Amino acid sequence: MIAEYMKKSKKLKKLIIKNITTSQNNFNNLKKIKNVKAIEDVSILIVTALRKGNKIMFCGNGGSAADAQHLSAELVGKYLKVRNPLPALCLTTNTSSITSIANDLNFSQVFSRQVQAFGKRGDVLFGITTSGKSENIIQACKIAKKKGINTVLLTSTKAKKMKNIIDVTISVPGQRVDRIQEMHITVGHIICEIVENNCG
Repeated sequence: MIAEYMKKSKKLKKLIIKNITTSQNNFNNLKKIKNVKAIEDVSILIVTALRKGNKIMFCGNGGSAADAQHLSAELVGKYLKVRNPLPALCLTTNTSSITSIANDLNFSQVFSRQVQAFGKRGDVLFGITTSGKSENIIQACKIAKKKGINTVLLTSTKAKKMKNIIDVTISVPGQRVDRIQEMHITVGHIICEIVENNCG
């Protein structure tokens, strides 16, 4: 029994160390100048929009929906300090809107329909997708561009470039979805800190 446990324990330790090492390598690659520049550009875009009285709209699916909700809450509530609330809207949280649009129209329109309803010229649409292939995010960005809304995509290096509908793309390194999501929330928190220091 003890020998069997020890074998399992060694396998567990290897798995744990392997995952930590992979995350460390990904974050080291995230420090490349092009990634830092993209994070800086997104931060400036958001700060500029907020200072002009515009809002930020977040959207994503699954774990990215949770990140969208998380980041919008950081701006409306507080991040590291108490300050004025900042106008941020999460398009993933109204279940009645999402389910009615998906049921009566199409799931690909669950975010674009809301962008049509709430988005104004000068706002920022912040889409989060690990694959860069989420059709409802792509459709939302297309509608946003038509309305003069700035578009940001937080994705991975696996995503295809969509220069015609995305103003700034942050493509984090990583292959597994969970590793990508770890970097997404870190990037989001960095942006929140910059925004909080310059707005509110």
